[in-house]
Amino acid sequence: MVEIEVTRADVEQFMSRFNVRVAEDDTATEHVVTLSGADYERLGKGFRSPEAFVRESFAFLLEREPKEQIMTSFDVSQIRTFFPQFELDIAHRAGG
Repeated sequence: MVEIEVTRADVEQFMSRFNVRVAEDDTATEHVVTLSGADYERLGKGFRSPEAFVRESFAFLLEREPKEQIMTSFDVSQIRTFFPQFELDIAHRAGG
C-alpha cells in the first residue's frame, strides 16, 4: 500500500511549496512540489485544501509510473507536459 504524506513547507504571495513523501513497502521517496495560487484556483478548487490537491496529483502520477520515476522537484503545472490528460482527470477526481 502506498502512503502519500503532504506538508506545506512555504507560502508566498502567489506560490506554495510542499514536501511530499511517498512510502511503499520498505522504501520512500521525497519530493518538493510548487503550486501557484492560479493553478489551485483553476484545477484544485474542488479539493478541500491545497494539500489534498497535491496528494491527489501524486495519486494520479503513481497510477502511471513508479515513485522513483517521479521528479524530485517540480511544479504541478508541469504534470500536463508529461500526461496531457492530467487536467481533465484531476477535475473528475474533485467531482467536477
